[in-house]
Amino acid sequence: MLIKRIIFICGSLALPAALGLGPVAQATCGSANCFLVTGTQEGVSASGILTVDVSYRFISQSRRLAGMRDVSEVLTPKIDFENGVIIPDHHREVRTQNTLVEIDLSYGLTPRLTLAASLPVVNQRDHEHWDDVGDPDEHFTREDGSSGFGDVRVGARYALLVKTKDILTGSLVIKLPTGAYTLHDGEGAINEPTIQPGTGTTDVILSAIYAHQVVPARLEWFLSAAWRPGRKNDLEYEFGDETLVNAGFWHKGGERVTWSLQVNWRQTGHDRFLSEEVSSTGVTFVDLTPGLRLETSTGASLYAFVQVPVQQDVNEVQLAPRTALLLGVSKSF
Repeated sequence: MLIKRIIFICGSLALPAALGLGPVAQATCGSANCFLVTGTQEGVSASGILTVDVSYRFISQSRRLAGMRDVSEVLTPKIDFENGVIIPDHHREVRTQNTLVEIDLSYGLTPRLTLAASLPVVNQRDHEHWDDVGDPDEHFTREDGSSGFGDVRVGARYALLVKTKDILTGSLVIKLPTGAYTLHDGEGAINEPTIQPGTGTTDVILSAIYAHQVVPARLEWFLSAAWRPGRKNDLEYEFGDETLVNAGFWHKGGERVTWSLQVNWRQTGHDRFLSEEVSSTGVTFVDLTPGLRLETSTGASLYAFVQVPVQQDVNEVQLAPRTALLLGVSKSF
């Protein structure tokens, strides 16, 4: 029972859920997500157990940065897919609000092997910027956001090492290009890549987590890492490599309440279009994330996390996220 509990609580790395990456490259225009270990969306399950998890994320990108400095203006390029060029300083960024809903499923095939799938059912990005900066047609618009179903992720998690107080889990996930990635903006052109619900790429994501129980059934710590190499879609847009490292601990404060604290480090490289580096893409972020989980009398688990930026370093100039919220419910059958 002790090992089973460690497996369920610690599991593998959520990227951002069920060991997959949702929106990938954090270019200034668009997608953001909470990259953290939830303790409910990941892990290996007992044989024959199905776990269903539904999560909601809210992230607002409105902090204007040049490197690590706050600035008054963020001018970013436009990817002109129709003409095959990058237009520098095309629009002045104001805000991108990300609202995300995901369903994660996992099924214990054997005591050590779990199959998993992630369904990003809502990827809504409300985007505000000044378009055609410097031209007579310069104007403010809220019409260049997007909404839709995202990229499905399927994979497997395996408990590589199981001891009385320790567990090491490895994961392999394939992200499929199921989300739209050629939606048009308000002017009828293909929208910015990071505004799209999908990426148009098939990605391989590798991750692992090690967890150690300090006090039986009360206190444990974990360390996790994940890597996704950049891939190019058929529009010749390549998303930068992504690496994540998380570290933290869980403490059971009562019969039904568990609280946690973790540090999340994330780095992405520059995107490329037609083999040319895209400016204002790629970041290095450090976040501090407190969390709380409540086990209900029905067997469901409710959880909440608040992700607070500690250090944000962007390439060139970009919008960066402010404090993010993650809420969810999980139940096994």
